[in-house]
Amino acid sequence: MPVEIEAKFRLSSPHALHRRLTQASARRVAVIREVNTYFDTPDRDLKRADRGLRVRVEEVESQGTRVVITHKGPRVHGRLKSRQEDECVVASAEEALAMLQALGYRPIMTFDKRRTRFALGGCRVELDELPLLGWFVEIEGPSDKAVLAVRDTLKLESSEILRASYIAMLQAYAAEHGLADSILRLPEPEITLDALPAAG
Repeated sequence: MPVEIEAKFRLSSPHALHRRLTQASARRVAVIREVNTYFDTPDRDLKRADRGLRVRVEEVESQGTRVVITHKGPRVHGRLKSRQEDECVVASAEEALAMLQALGYRPIMTFDKRRTRFALGGCRVELDELPLLGWFVEIEGPSDKAVLAVRDTLKLESSEILRASYIAMLQAYAAEHGLADSILRLPEPEITLDALPAAG
């Protein structure tokens, strides 16, 4: 079964990281707008078991729309975040949502994400913008060694590796700031990477 190995870092601005990607001859693969809906049982059984269940609608620039159901297993202890990840592409977001609810799962949070995907050093580098939280970069690869090598190439070795998922960070932010809304949308971008030259 596929295993997701990744390192996530918070960014103060995407532009410095984009310049480093360009200097490293990274290849821009896709520009994606996502809507992510996470599910759990009413008793939060998945959260207690450190599992995740998500329906993601991806609008990929010049490629169309894709709907993916993802199950994430418990995190494996180690330096980087590593966990089993199983995905299934489906035809309809509405049918996927209806099926999961029929099985007893309920949506707990929906949030947008803007993502620019690059390929570098055998890894995927995801430059992400999220509502409320701002900018992040995720490096996902086949091994800790590959991920950390790309991290060093991008001069992120002194940055903290974040182990929390985006949904955990968004839920913590909402709780801290007394936000009851479970649907979090991004405004139209004030900073766009489309105007910057494609890396690679």
